[in-house]
Amino acid sequence: MTKPPIDLQELRRKIYAKAKAEQSWRFWGLYVHVTKLETLRAAYALAKENDGAPGIDGVTFEAIEASGVQQFLAQLRDELLSHTYRPLRNRRKEIPKEGGKVRVLGIPTIRDRVVQGALKLILEPIFEADFQPGSFGYRPKRTAHHAVDKVARAIAWGKTHVIDIDLKSYFDNVRHDLLLKQVAERVDDDAVLRLLKLIVKAGGKQGVPQGGVISPLLSNVYLNRVDRMLEKAKAVSFDGYTHVEYVRYADDLVVLIDGHPIHERLRAQVEHRLREELAKLCVEVNEDKSRVVNLKTKASFGFLGFEFRRVKSRNHSGRWLPLFAPKMTKRTALLRRLKSIFRAHRSHPIAPIIGEINPILRGWVQYFALGHSSRCFGYIKAWLIKKIRRHLMRAQKRTGFGWKRWRNAWLVAHLGVFNDFRVDTAKRQALAATNRYVP
Repeated sequence: MTKPPIDLQELRRKIYAKAKAEQSWRFWGLYVHVTKLETLRAAYALAKENDGAPGIDGVTFEAIEASGVQQFLAQLRDELLSHTYRPLRNRRKEIPKEGGKVRVLGIPTIRDRVVQGALKLILEPIFEADFQPGSFGYRPKRTAHHAVDKVARAIAWGKTHVIDIDLKSYFDNVRHDLLLKQVAERVDDDAVLRLLKLIVKAGGKQGVPQGGVISPLLSNVYLNRVDRMLEKAKAVSFDGYTHVEYVRYADDLVVLIDGHPIHERLRAQVEHRLREELAKLCVEVNEDKSRVVNLKTKASFGFLGFEFRRVKSRNHSGRWLPLFAPKMTKRTALLRRLKSIFRAHRSHPIAPIIGEINPILRGWVQYFALGHSSRCFGYIKAWLIKKIRRHLMRAQKRTGFGWKRWRNAWLVAHLGVFNDFRVDTAKRQALAATNRYVP
């Protein structure tokens, strides 16, 4: 992983410390740091590490390096200093989603990615100091697994009333005027605000493009008011015990409230205030996908690909515990993808098939290797072994699965079939530790 140079890291630490110590301070003189060659060079390194397709101009990293990175950055810096820099239109790319829908990515050019990256390097420590504990998406030292673990721990502590909010086309509907106003509350630098306005306007009249380097930071800035309201709800209802918890990962939000009958009024108030804050930001709630769930009725809800429910412990304690495993739709989507690979290579040797499916399985299992995924992993492993065996038998013009011909251990050792289907219990324990932001 590429890290910013030491001097830039030190600057970011100082900005973060100042922002944390003085929460009403408005930062000025930031533009000079954005336009430094050191900052642009670090932003270029991060953009190259993330790789990605070229933007609308078709320029690749190979082309930039062939003509000279230093010259490329120097020209970009001159444009920024002379205020002649203008971002190009984002290239649109559609990514399939569940249910036949698509997610539209806005892919900036490499030069625009570098500028966005430089701006993010300077602005990120300011807003990280303002972000709330329940926000996890696209933040340093915080992952989806941290968010999932926090939800599980809230359920374990009796928060069984769940407000599962789905935001309708959130990234596409962010209002630029409200976003820039929120940024201006902490940034008193006209050049920075002008540059930021150029960047967001390049994606259209409203919204922040999914695919932009700075978009995740801006999306968190926009919803930080909602997080603050929920933190206030936690503080106001605290009586020696926390009755409200929330977890937000980008536009995925769940609020968990104590399920005791005496908190019925609290549950109604929190939901009302949550909808009020979202309405102030002109964020529309998708009512078809939003739900209020009572886990005491054996109901369940989904969050970040996991299905959560509450079950009673089988030991003598009889405690109610959280149970979470991959959603059935996620398992189905994985098997459908693997099946298409087998079908496309029906008459090919097994080696290239294994080479293609192993990275897919490894990434999927690493993400879901948390909680109670063992049964799901066992199903996928059995399905995979049958598919491999059937392909080998078909190549020999035979029927069946060849159970007597090959042992499963041989398939793993000699063919290299992915076999690391196990839940990482150590990871769950490590997630309980608090990760403090370090710029």
